[in-house]
Amino acid sequence: QVQLVESGGGLVQAGGSLRLSCAGSGLTFSAITMAWYRQAPGKQRELVATITNRGDTNYEDSVKGRFTMSRDNAKNTVYLQMNSLKPEDSAGYDCNVVIMRSGTWIPYQYWGQGTQVFVSS
Repeated sequence: QVQLVESGGGLVQAGGSLRLSCAGSGLTFSAITMAWYRQAPGKQRELVATITNRGDTNYEDSVKGRFTMSRDNAKNTVYLQMNSLKPEDSAGYDCNVVIMRSGTWIPYQYWGQGTQVFVSS
């Protein structure tokens, strides 16, 4: 049974930093691409960052230069270091396994409980 557990969210002032963690179990972590998504109230879920099994990363334009995704395969964990946070970064953040289909990252249905990020102005 696949399980993904996110942690590290919280309340932070604009300009501050948070580090999110996502611990996985029940899968061959080192062989898969992982992603962070976020969803703000009233908005659609959006893909924030991906990291391949080789460590190649890609970011949504609004977080480039501020967010860094990394992974530790020995710990079956991916991270999202978020710096220079803005109020518009406030959302529920989830990690998931993704697979590329026709040039688009498609998430598996392994959604965990997520972790909430609140950035005050």
